[in-house]
Amino acid sequence: MTQSFITVVGSANVDLTTFNDVFPRPGQTIFGKSFDLGFGGKGANQAVAARLCGANVAMVAKVGNDLFGPATIKNFESQGIDVSCVGIAEGVSSGVAPIFVDPSGENRIIVVKGANDLLAPEDVDAAAHLLQKANAIVLQFEIPLRTVYHAVQFAKAKGIRCIVNPAPAQPVDFVQLRGVDYFIPNESEAETITGMPVHTAGDAKECARYLLEQGLRCVVITRGERGCLLANEEGAELVPPFQVDSVDTTGAGDAFIGSFAVFLGEGHPEKEALRQASLYAALSTMKVGTQKSFWSRAEFEKEWQKRRARL
Repeated sequence: MTQSFITVVGSANVDLTTFNDVFPRPGQTIFGKSFDLGFGGKGANQAVAARLCGANVAMVAKVGNDLFGPATIKNFESQGIDVSCVGIAEGVSSGVAPIFVDPSGENRIIVVKGANDLLAPEDVDAAAHLLQKANAIVLQFEIPLRTVYHAVQFAKAKGIRCIVNPAPAQPVDFVQLRGVDYFIPNESEAETITGMPVHTAGDAKECARYLLEQGLRCVVITRGERGCLLANEEGAELVPPFQVDSVDTTGAGDAFIGSFAVFLGEGHPEKEALRQASLYAALSTMKVGTQKSFWSRAEFEKEWQKRRARL
């Protein structure tokens, strides 16, 4: 089995998670049930998930010169992630994400980008030595879109697999994304980007077909507890979910992206890689937090072998 090398160009945040039964009304102050502080950001989460799944991982990012910046870099180092291209931006905060979670495990998130918004195309060029080593370059939308587009073009020019997670969703220039190997939104992100409803499996197929027509090679629409949809030039296929007892869905999408990049890089067939990623993401919802909820590869393999026997 080939070991993956994943380079993530993306965001690094600190997650501030509050758990409560209700959300406050305007002008109202209420007591929360509990609070958790952890490292997050979609890029960082995906990098940590990939590392825990066994890949060599490098991060291209920016953090602020506040209390959270050095701590974020130290967290990457403790995970064994290459931080040689994680820069510290002067005069701005690190990215933060206040997260509110209800008793069902559903979450609402406000992202303050901070230093993430200063990650520039020049930073991508400066990290060329790491990007060229990668089995996959992984991107999200918590950094400037011009930087995303630049990294996509770099990957295309070098023939490197490129995975784009368009989250948080925003209008895109599809011309700049042509040639992306895997475009992986969730249902609400796909709806925002295309303006098409994505409520049913049929809706998801229509939306994926539209996205493919924009020049994307493969589209995967994640559907939470309903699994995901894989669509490419050969057609569209629903990939069923795995059932778990969820307590917090925060970071599950990132667990999916990071692990999927690894499984593909190891040479697993596309559909099997999606099944594995679906399970890895589902398992992450059984614990509170983002990176702290991700499973090690050894833990995952035990569960995968058990579940696989029932398929």
